[in-house]
Amino acid sequence: MPATIILGGLWGDEGKGKLTDALSSSATMVVRANGGSNAGHTVVAPQGKFKFRLMPSGILNPNCICVLGAGVAIELPTLIAEMDDLLSRGIDVSNLRISDRAHLVLPWHRALDQLEETRREQDEIGTTLNGNGPTYADKASRHGIRVADILRPEILRRKLAIELDSKNQLLASVYGAEGYEFESLYRDLTGWADRIRSHVIASEVVVQDELAKGANILIECAQGAMLDIDYGTYPYVTSSSPTAAGACQGAGVAPTQIDRVIGVYKAYTTRVGGGPMPSELTDDVGELIRARGNEYGTVTGRPRRTGWFDAVAARQSARLNGVTDLNIALVDVLDVFETVSMCTGYQFPDRVMNHVPALLDDLEGAAPIWEEYAGWNSDTTNIESWEDLPAEVHSYLAGIEQKLDTRVTYVGVGPAREQLIQRS
Repeated sequence: MPATIILGGLWGDEGKGKLTDALSSSATMVVRANGGSNAGHTVVAPQGKFKFRLMPSGILNPNCICVLGAGVAIELPTLIAEMDDLLSRGIDVSNLRISDRAHLVLPWHRALDQLEETRREQDEIGTTLNGNGPTYADKASRHGIRVADILRPEILRRKLAIELDSKNQLLASVYGAEGYEFESLYRDLTGWADRIRSHVIASEVVVQDELAKGANILIECAQGAMLDIDYGTYPYVTSSSPTAAGACQGAGVAPTQIDRVIGVYKAYTTRVGGGPMPSELTDDVGELIRARGNEYGTVTGRPRRTGWFDAVAARQSARLNGVTDLNIALVDVLDVFETVSMCTGYQFPDRVMNHVPALLDDLEGAAPIWEEYAGWNSDTTNIESWEDLPAEVHSYLAGIEQKLDTRVTYVGVGPAREQLIQRS
């Protein structure tokens, strides 16, 4: 059986964790493909509420193998803390697997992330300051330290000596910051290695073996497609590729082994940090959406920017990622509105733009073109079937389908598993 990719359609925080958790009940394996502890995937299950930063969102299903793929940047203290938290809540983590090719977020990466963001001043990107950007930069420049390295003390000692000397010089000369002491960091890394050793595997081999058996595999992306380093709103993007192509790379799966790409979108639009957001609402409507959707960052706690659904950016990401199915989450947040709007184009004095351009300066002065829909003004949180959704919800979802040229298969009407409606 080919694999299924679950990805965020816009700027992250769409509800990928909830869908992954729900679908993992029938999956053999969930593979996290990209990102690091900058992610925050929230799952509400009978065991309680969980906010996963590195842990794949299928971990609550004991029959599902959960893999951190080679494309993930792993900060070991965060991962170990998540493991301990799950164990303390009675959740078995023996089904966790970690790619030996995954790169590690080291203390200097977090420090460099914070120092560089401070140096940007008013041009800050709005990163989560967890060190992912510097980690991926080291990976690309072939200075990274991987999971496999820390399992071999003699290799770790050699590589750490080289990289630590270089990073200490950088911290001192460019930022005037203190460096790190070798032996202390070496002891920390070897201790962390002992905690994860039994979980480390050649993940690409295991994933391919399961696919050869016909297993049902879910690939879980972090962030959102419009944060992609190539096709997102650069430079206000993440440092990896949270796209269908990036998912294949990070999980160790070939494009020809993908059957479905599920794009997860909110019924409205949110964004954290800097960068363009043409459909943003800075009035009482935007504040009401924020309050009803509890739109605060899972990792940072920062209030998210809110706005009506941006069909222009959504269509662009759906096309680039070959999205076959849509999951429209948090429809219930819009339950109180008499009318609901959708951005269908960017209006300029002399033209209309129907895509997100490479040069963000080209978006300056753009006004959203709104298409209005009748609101349903009723509580949807207890609805369990597609047929029972109000006619106005059906009309709004049909509008999204028409704009994105893709079918809505799942609808979210609340945070819990049972509040996910699957269309037959």
